[in-house]
Amino acid sequence: MHSPSSPFSTRFSGIWIPIVTPFAPDGSVDSAGLGALVRTLLAAGVHGIVVGGTTGEPAVLDDAERALVLRTVRDAAGALPLLMGVAGIAPRDVIAGARRWQGEVQGLLIPPPSYVRPSQQGIIDFYAAVSAATESPLIVYDIPSRTGVSLSLETMRSLSRLPRILAVKDCGGDAHKTQSLIADGRLQVLAGDDHNIFTTLCQGGSGAIAASAHLHPERFVAMYDALQRGDLATARALHHALAPLVHAAFAEPSPGPVKAGLADLGLIGPHLRAPMTPATPQGAQAMREAYAFAARR
Repeated sequence: MHSPSSPFSTRFSGIWIPIVTPFAPDGSVDSAGLGALVRTLLAAGVHGIVVGGTTGEPAVLDDAERALVLRTVRDAAGALPLLMGVAGIAPRDVIAGARRWQGEVQGLLIPPPSYVRPSQQGIIDFYAAVSAATESPLIVYDIPSRTGVSLSLETMRSLSRLPRILAVKDCGGDAHKTQSLIADGRLQVLAGDDHNIFTTLCQGGSGAIAASAHLHPERFVAMYDALQRGDLATARALHHALAPLVHAAFAEPSPGPVKAGLADLGLIGPHLRAPMTPATPQGAQAMREAYAFAARR
């Protein structure tokens, strides 16, 4: 079995890719395409990969397919650290998923329960139960647009006191909360809204989990590296070059545009599983133009 590094020395920093799940035309998981994609990202210098994040369409994968995707990514990724997304409503179900995957990855990315809209105390109790039942580092996935519930700043501060919660994927859409969490310093803050990568890093955030970084990953890494060495001018230029790509990646439901961009490069096919649909011709063209724009800058 894969042996992750010591859970409490883990640094979740840099540019992480929430990997798409490529599908063959017959609808099966394209494991060969997935492995090739991971090797391409590895060569570009990305710092980690998230399996089972929103971009990977995990809700339409069965348990065997999730295991296949993780095994394929792990075999291709070498020593690159991995996270596994685990989502659910009932704490017992999330705990079962966490225990299943905890020995396979360096950490678990866990959103609050969706749909039921628990109170802030209910959210704290949820994460406390999961934290007590697993040995893995946990990354809170704050994404109210999908879960239907926002995590307040005070709730995030409470979660930071739990022993295994080390980081947050920040899709909360609250600039004050982002700044406050970075200034507080107890949680590593990873930008989850791709248009906020530059500002999050400039404030001292630790990195990003960025779907758009499937395309031109080396440029996202270069932006991160430039800011780490204090080269603001280079980082700013890269940010502006990549901004149209980020916009195009989310102009239609994700991951349709990203898969269209990857298909243009011949890395995977454009196929998604229902109820998701591929990018429209207009969306695919927008990705094509944005990719070319970034390449010229």
